[in-house]
Amino acid sequence: MHDIDWNDLRYVLALTREGSFAAAGRRLGLDPTTVARRLRAIERALGARLFERGAEGEMRPTQAGEVAASRAETIEAEIGGLALAVKGADGEISGTVRLTAVPILINRVLIPAVPDLVARHPGLRLELVADPHDVSLTRREADIALRLARPGAETGGRIIARRIGTLAYAAYAASNRSAPDLPGQSIDLPWLTYEDGMAHLPQARWIAGVARKDGHAPLVVNDAEPLVQAILAGLGRSLLPCIAADHIAGLTRMPQDGHPFPARELWLLTHPDLRHLARIAAVAAWIEATIQRLETRKA
Repeated sequence: MHDIDWNDLRYVLALTREGSFAAAGRRLGLDPTTVARRLRAIERALGARLFERGAEGEMRPTQAGEVAASRAETIEAEIGGLALAVKGADGEISGTVRLTAVPILINRVLIPAVPDLVARHPGLRLELVADPHDVSLTRREADIALRLARPGAETGGRIIARRIGTLAYAAYAASNRSAPDLPGQSIDLPWLTYEDGMAHLPQARWIAGVARKDGHAPLVVNDAEPLVQAILAGLGRSLLPCIAADHIAGLTRMPQDGHPFPARELWLLTHPDLRHLARIAAVAAWIEATIQRLETRKA
């Protein structure tokens, strides 16, 4: 068996993640022929077939390929951690931090607070990834994640997680539809909710529980940000996080009517290889301070 170096494993990782020679080539900045040729050389060196073609033409890792890709991910993480550790060794609060959260927290909570962060740390560059789905920290798709639930056991010891607060929810309607001057008045607005694939969310379960008697919802969405726009358009009412919705012009919080509103835990996630970096610590502290300030203001 010939020696395998990191450059060889990059081809295995790219093909595993992209599923085709063309896409892997784009990821690596190479043409597909080069990727295919390098893969054949790696398979000869290892004495094993690493990929096979699926029924729809995609390249799928064999059992040996899955082992190779898993080892390659570990090496990728270690190399990435070493580079970041050396780069941040002087403790300077500068450089890029990639942060992910659901869109409503990015748009309505964090972005309004960014001027304060960059005023204190002008050398920082913040990359905000607004995504309703979990972005992987172990694969270096983000440096910090703000999540609405405790991370599962699948993250193992690869992620440092800390609870930083509780996200309270309440019902909201458009200000011109909510009749706030008539407490207790029944409001003839349908409940807007999430698509079936997100029915497990606490706020979706709450809406499902109270909406059975209220008839048909005119639309469903996959994120809270479209809910904001639908409520403002007068299409209905829904649950939103208070630290965001209380500061959106045109929304009015509705009184609780016998069904306690849900709440979700807020968790701050970082990779252990990054926790010593001054820029990571500065952004994490800014996130926590922003959340606490809004919670205090809401209270």
